[in-house]
Amino acid sequence: MHSKRLIAGLIKAALVAAFLALALLVVWAFESRSMPALQIWHTVDLENEFTARHATPQSTLQDYLEQEERLFRELHEKVINRVEATDELIYNRFRAGGPQDPNWKQRNWNRTFELVPEQIEGGALLLHGLTDSPYSMRRIGEILYSRGFYVLGLRLPGHGTIPGALTRVHWEDWVAASRLGARHVHERIGAGLPFVIAGYSNGGALTVLYALDALTDPNLPPPDRLLLFSPEIGIARLASIANSQELVSFLPYFAKFKWLSIKPEYDPFKYNSFPKNAARQAWEVTATLQRQVQEAHANGHFKDFPSVLTFLSWTDATVKTSATVQLLYDRLQNEGSELVIFDVNRLDPLTPFVPAANESPLKRLEASANLPYRLTVITNVAGDSMQVGQRTKAPRSSAIDVKPLQLAWPPGVYSLAHVAIPFAPDDQVYGTGDDPRDTYQGLPLGSLQPRGETHLLTVPLDHLMRLRHNPFYAYMEERIIEEIDSVL
Repeated sequence: MHSKRLIAGLIKAALVAAFLALALLVVWAFESRSMPALQIWHTVDLENEFTARHATPQSTLQDYLEQEERLFRELHEKVINRVEATDELIYNRFRAGGPQDPNWKQRNWNRTFELVPEQIEGGALLLHGLTDSPYSMRRIGEILYSRGFYVLGLRLPGHGTIPGALTRVHWEDWVAASRLGARHVHERIGAGLPFVIAGYSNGGALTVLYALDALTDPNLPPPDRLLLFSPEIGIARLASIANSQELVSFLPYFAKFKWLSIKPEYDPFKYNSFPKNAARQAWEVTATLQRQVQEAHANGHFKDFPSVLTFLSWTDATVKTSATVQLLYDRLQNEGSELVIFDVNRLDPLTPFVPAANESPLKRLEASANLPYRLTVITNVAGDSMQVGQRTKAPRSSAIDVKPLQLAWPPGVYSLAHVAIPFAPDDQVYGTGDDPRDTYQGLPLGSLQPRGETHLLTVPLDHLMRLRHNPFYAYMEERIIEEIDSVL
């Protein structure tokens, strides 16, 4: 009798919880109707996008590029040719011939690109981040190309076209594309030459996932080195329920509920609007990665995992820095890996305004004497100086080597940001705008510093305030070259 009452009570509690969850979902759905209006680039369905079902063991890069060509023709027919050249849309990326039009004379960096040296010394596959495009890996590719590497900067499915494409993409599409790209690079360079995979953000997660898959799948060519930039090893758990919106968003009345944000699309190489499905697919990537990391560690496969060089910001509003440290680096078994952390600006007058400057996790990490990897922290040389230096510990060591660098925090910058890591200060779109060789005629997104009353702009201030380039890029470039030269 008691057990029956207990079961009945549990059923009642479950029903109440389900009702409350549904009620909250409906309230959230109604709130979404106050978001800005959806535009054609949010709602159009592009039918020629690559998906996992298109992939076969015989699929080639040429097949991928031909499908990409059909996709971009469809983009022009369904979207770009239908966008009117109004003053309101002058800075819209979909306005043909406008200042934010990504169709540059040399190439559209939203599309897959190849860099082919005269003498191939190695090969590299580059995987960009979520909502990004191959442009975000352009400079990394040029560094590798300068060392004689054949470079493939792959456009991942759902990217480089319209933000609405991310409402339909699946994480398996990204995995299938990355495998096709890796196979092509390996075949292009031939046996015996070093094979590197570099990934930024979500592309970093896909890079690690591919390397894990290659440990047990003989059909996947294993990489010799991984280069990671702000890797998405872990994200907020809330992303796991993002696709609960499907319960009501199929209704036209709640069409906006598919979106976490609907923003003006002024960035030529990155979506500003963000659909809930994108968050869900990113969660699936990280959940799969974390599960496979645990399995590889338990089965003793990590001894064959390639060396990794990672660059990340200690403060990151997009991914969990702690996940990279605890879920990946703490499991590494070869001592050829290195983690480079860009600390916050620890100038004394700033520290009361930057809570991360007073947190102890980084201090505990530096104090550990049993790290299975090399740790480097880029931070202020002193509390009264904007100059930075590197603090480096060898694997399994407690000794810290301190070396000043010929670099300093720019005035007004208190930390790096997730989106800043892979971009140099002289980047045409996201840099400081001070390069006299700059031929870019669009908005200098990296140097915008709006001042005035709040709530007047159509673009959220947090978009404009976020640092878009890495002031310490010269150091990062030097370290990448050292890493690449070590495998040649």
